[in-house]
Amino acid sequence: MPTTPVVFIHGLWIHSSAWSPWIDLFGQHDYAAAAPGWPGDSDTVAATRLNSAAVADKGIDDIVSAYTAHIRQLGRPPIVIGHSFGGLIAQKLLASKTAIAAVAIDPGQIKGVKPVPFAQVRSGLPVLGNPSNKRKSVSLTKKQFRYSFGNAITQEESDALFDEWTIPGPGKPLFEATAANFSRKSPAAVDTRRGDRGPLLFISGGKDHTVPEKVAKAAFDLYSESPAVTNFKSFPDRGHSLVIDRGWRDIADYTLGWLKKNNL
Repeated sequence: MPTTPVVFIHGLWIHSSAWSPWIDLFGQHDYAAAAPGWPGDSDTVAATRLNSAAVADKGIDDIVSAYTAHIRQLGRPPIVIGHSFGGLIAQKLLASKTAIAAVAIDPGQIKGVKPVPFAQVRSGLPVLGNPSNKRKSVSLTKKQFRYSFGNAITQEESDALFDEWTIPGPGKPLFEATAANFSRKSPAAVDTRRGDRGPLLFISGGKDHTVPEKVAKAAFDLYSESPAVTNFKSFPDRGHSLVIDRGWRDIADYTLGWLKKNNL
């Protein structure tokens, strides 16, 4: 019987059902895994695309609240594994002790992260380029997805992932994260000094444009004053699509190994 629950958290523009291979794999390792969507997401990619207005104006606090509510129904704190903005949400859930451990894969920037590489700026322009997008839902074009997610894979695979998994996402979280260092009470703030939290693993793709490794490493460095377990792993040749492209198993197997090492 599966014992430890695992909650997968997707990021902007990718539907939660993209975690299906991970859920199957983790089930084989006796984890009770699930991947609930963000507030406003429909059950399928197609339905979410048809109802894009439902995800508009949902911010970081809304997303954290939705996952907190889901976790309360589990009966015990889970391991949380998040990709992109999901990695930011995972850190917040860990810091609040809503989760017993977290894996932040190419995580959205938390308050205190200072590097802003050009690739990250360009990846965010489809949203940040228009201030009115803060209250709207935004979809990527196939070309934008290729730059932000699929730059380390073939054009053919990038296009196939776009067709299969992309959904509209709220602009609000990206605006909140971008302005975090200028806000006293930013929803992107995380208590990185907390010493009584569970283990935390950062995973970064060395070719990631959306969350360049320099940004992920800066977030990891913010935890230097915490005595709790905090680890960093780089996959130098991988981009932002690393959890959904044909190399996803490398990331999943490393994650499983880290969980075992930490008796989780």
